[in-house]
Amino acid sequence: MKIREINAMRGPNYWSIRRHKLIVMVLDLEDMEDKPTNKIAGFGDRLKAMFPSMYYHRCSEGCDGGFFMRVDEGTWMGHVIEHIALEIQTLAGMDTGFGRTRDYGEKGVYNVVFSYIEENAGRYAAKAAVAICEALVEGTPYDMTEDIQNMRELREAQRLGPSTGSIVEEAAARGIPWIRLNKYSLCQLGYGANQKRIQATVTSETSSIGVEIACDKEDTKFLLQQAEVEVPKGEIISRESSLEEACRYVRYPLVIKPIDGNHGRGITVNINTYEEALEAFHAAKKVSQKVIVEKYITGEDYRLLVINNKLVAAAKRSPAHVIGDGKSTVKELIDHVNSDPRRGYGHENVLTMITINDLTKTIIAAKGYTEDSIVPPGEKLVLKDTANLSTGGTAEDVTDIVHPANVAMAERISKIIDLDICGIDIMTSDISQPLSDTGGAVLEVNAGPGFRMHLAPTKGLPRNVAAPVVDKLFPKQGDTGRIPIVAITGTNGKTTTSRLIAHMAKMHGYRVGYTTSDGVYIQNRMLMKGDCTGPASAEFVLKDPTVNVAVLECARGGLLRSGLAFTQCDVGIVTNVAADHLGLKGIHTLEQLAKVKAVIPETVTPNGYAILNADDNLVYDMRKNLQCKLALFSMDENNPHIKALQRRGGITSVYENGYVTLCRGEWKMRILKADKIPLTFGGKAEFMIQNILPAVIAADVQGISIEDMKIALETFIPSTSQTPGRLNLFQFENFQVLLDFAHNPAGMQALQKFTDNLDATHKVGIIAGIGDRREEDNNEMGKIIAQMCDEVIIRQDKNLRGKTEQELIKMVDDGIKAYDPNKKTTIIPSEKEAIMHAVKTAKKGSLIIVCSDVVPEALELVTRLKEQEMSGDIVLGESIK
Repeated sequence: MKIREINAMRGPNYWSIRRHKLIVMVLDLEDMEDKPTNKIAGFGDRLKAMFPSMYYHRCSEGCDGGFFMRVDEGTWMGHVIEHIALEIQTLAGMDTGFGRTRDYGEKGVYNVVFSYIEENAGRYAAKAAVAICEALVEGTPYDMTEDIQNMRELREAQRLGPSTGSIVEEAAARGIPWIRLNKYSLCQLGYGANQKRIQATVTSETSSIGVEIACDKEDTKFLLQQAEVEVPKGEIISRESSLEEACRYVRYPLVIKPIDGNHGRGITVNINTYEEALEAFHAAKKVSQKVIVEKYITGEDYRLLVINNKLVAAAKRSPAHVIGDGKSTVKELIDHVNSDPRRGYGHENVLTMITINDLTKTIIAAKGYTEDSIVPPGEKLVLKDTANLSTGGTAEDVTDIVHPANVAMAERISKIIDLDICGIDIMTSDISQPLSDTGGAVLEVNAGPGFRMHLAPTKGLPRNVAAPVVDKLFPKQGDTGRIPIVAITGTNGKTTTSRLIAHMAKMHGYRVGYTTSDGVYIQNRMLMKGDCTGPASAEFVLKDPTVNVAVLECARGGLLRSGLAFTQCDVGIVTNVAADHLGLKGIHTLEQLAKVKAVIPETVTPNGYAILNADDNLVYDMRKNLQCKLALFSMDENNPHIKALQRRGGITSVYENGYVTLCRGEWKMRILKADKIPLTFGGKAEFMIQNILPAVIAADVQGISIEDMKIALETFIPSTSQTPGRLNLFQFENFQVLLDFAHNPAGMQALQKFTDNLDATHKVGIIAGIGDRREEDNNEMGKIIAQMCDEVIIRQDKNLRGKTEQELIKMVDDGIKAYDPNKKTTIIPSEKEAIMHAVKTAKKGSLIIVCSDVVPEALELVTRLKEQEMSGDIVLGESIK
């Protein structure tokens, strides 16, 4: 079996609108296509022995053991691999269960689709599942232990930590979108100008001064002392020579820690001799230049969590420890504790496994033990010097018993240090009594405190401490941090429609970010160049903090490669569905292509609008799966779908009596006569009128007035700046050059309809075969250009996309000859040379039609030729000087 490619969906996609995190593996079964599971001796038994827990895979049978029934009856290996990939993720602590295996459109090739929790682990699971399946087929042993551990490590390396994850989950539950900004814990909540940011539990509203103070234990202690907060007596030193005097001043027992450390690094507690102090000093110096020598306060270790100056949770923390039973060794006791199902690798469970490291050995050695020592019954042996959960510690929720005086003190400390989120470490014998009565003290104030101990305490009530963080960042009821998103898809017209909507929004005063097939624009400034119709480009716009409206062109390639970059949009437009890119990525029919495009309208919010082409039945049928409002557009005001929606009071736009007209119900509001709109070339470019119709609905539902629409339509001039590569007409002295991006039969037919209305004594077409189109599509484009023009120049694209130059030229030439065997045809592979030839040999009054795929280069050449002609540097029939 051979894996052709693995793609990860990260948003709404062809396979599922709701399930965003999917692996899509294109798998060629090769010889195994002819060997279903019931034809391989012993396969089912080996599978059941290796994965007994697969019994609970219900599969299409809908009952426990359902998948095994399918295996016994006979199913294909792609289906088996789907289930193995799901099961090994679950065994690695990532419980997930959605899967589909579907025909790719080629014999023996399948799309194996399954859900994942962490992308890298999901990709690994795809490859491992194939290897496991091959071993099961061959009957060779396979040890999954390494795969399971590798996936655990991949998960831990990629997943958000518990604190960041809890805030993101709380935000998502409220409908607030989020984007991970780096591979660590920096995340964006909301979009564009409405975004907030978090990094673990530090937010974009956290005071940087407060963080600095909290990270400097000297400053923290000084400020708290000045405010009459109980803190331990201590001394700050930087040289070993000062250590002995500091020990005498503070008096044993001591705690020595780095001044700017965190997460328990470099801290040594309960020091009772100078030798211990010296060792602790050097440990702290590895973390910080300055070291605190502090009185060791006895009692219990408490963490008080304050968010937005309110105490929201409190926990009593205990360092990792074991209780002796008089029979078991230290190592056996640790193994027993680790057998608790709540303990896991890293952050996979509520508790973390206890590991034996050098620090553990040092601590137990101080008690006179080794790993092999037997601990007396009932004796508590502490294994770590801090109570962090990440080192195996435990936490008990005590929020409800904190004394009001301690609550007031904690809330006051958050204001003294100026932190919106802070963790206050307290040592006291009883948190239900004031610190002043128990002799307790505040040990530290932490910026960016961990939430894990509060979210899932070992004992006591879990606290949703992420909620007050989101409340603070988005205090307005119902605020989701979103910005209006208009998403446009379809076979033809996407870019022009996107640009026009962006222009309308800009004229209305919005700060617009938009994506097109020629680049990404932020407030009309191109910041990325090239085909930018995929999710990465959309995310670029949504991350920009200056943007308050996003207009996003969404092409099929990005949808199939990784899904959408957003979970919902406010307006979803589908211009049309026509044959284009068929035969690629498993999409072989127009119906499948329509399903890809339908992802856009199906992600529109319930209060938003899907704007569909009523003249295209494949597009109109998309209405059946919508969860939003419907609007329609048509070039025929008597279209029955339009009439039906108008009778129901819906919004439509039509081309009627020469006008672009917006309708609310059956009431017409004529916006502008089409021949007065520059984009239509005096009404001759009907497909441009079709592009205008959905744009005016999008503008209307976003609150843009008809008067503003008129101004926008009158000022949107077809040009190399506003519509590059879309009907760019250059008037030379004795001829015209029309440059257009038409690249499929439907686009060519629309272009033909337009050029038929242009006056020209002679028409020359320049066209290329396209490597990622079917042979019949290239034939059809050749036939259309032959109908359109008196002569044709066949050039070649820069990117052959898997075919040879000769193959592509022949496909186009065959189409030309099918229409007219005698049509004058010249082959000039270079686009530049083809354009130069046409310009130099142009007849007076002729029209040269350039169908270009690399629009910027062709535009630059034609613009330069025009400038040189105007300056007298070039004349027809002469070379460029």
